Amino acid sequence: MKNLFDVKGKTVLITGASSGIGAHIAAMFVQQGANVVLAARRMEKLETLAVEVASREAANPTQLLPVSMDVDSRDSVETGLQAAISHFGQIDILINNAGIARTARLLDMSENDWRSVVDTNLGSVWRVAQVVARKMLEQQRGGVIVNIASILGFVAQKQNANYGAAKSAVVHLTKSMALEWGGKGIRVNAIAPGYFETEINRSFLKSDKGSQYISTLFPGRAGKLSELEGPILLLASDAGSYINGSVITVDGGTLLSAV
Repeated sequence: MKNLFDVKGKTVLITGASSGIGAHIAAMFVQQGANVVLAARRMEKLETLAVEVASREAANPTQLLPVSMDVDSRDSVETGLQAAISHFGQIDILINNAGIARTARLLDMSENDWRSVVDTNLGSVWRVAQVVARKMLEQQRGGVIVNIASILGFVAQKQNANYGAAKSAVVHLTKSMALEWGGKGIRVNAIAPGYFETEINRSFLKSDKGSQYISTLFPGRAGKLSELEGPILLLASDAGSYINGSVITVDGGTLLSAV
């Protein structure tokens, strides 16, 4: 029987790949036999990560390509994508993962706090997806785009209005992309993770306040990054061939609690 989750030989571009969800998912795709483009601004960290992943997964180092990419700059996105195409020949899957957080109460939030979070968490999702989708259509191969949203795109949380507003818009943008591009052979979906420990939230989750907060939510713990692998692989592979414009929450049921 055909392995519906097979992505062997596919080329995957992952933004925000230098740490957190991006770095973990990159290793997962390498393990599954895919070629992976590691895209982020921190080139030195990407190069180190590529060596570590290749060694840990006993993979061919040529499966991994670190690419400098500032997702807030169209020129940088286009240059990074061209480097990926030149190396691997095509892009089959985009994981739109880059994101930042700047917590502040609304009355104290600065213009930069608002602009930087919205531009990176929403603007870059549109920008990178548009550049990659144009290339996918040019290649006449179709493709898959998975945007990383958040459960905070569905519920409000104090001091995170900028982040939540951007992620809520990513949910809507995902559906718009799916509607416009689905008939052209490009499937677009999103996952909305709950609380997973990454560079963005590590200090909070490890604090007494953070631990106490997580314990009040269902299921009483933060998620493990490995628990994101299945949902992402489902959407990225032929197993999800009839899924388009959907958002899968991966939160252990956290949305059932008051967040």
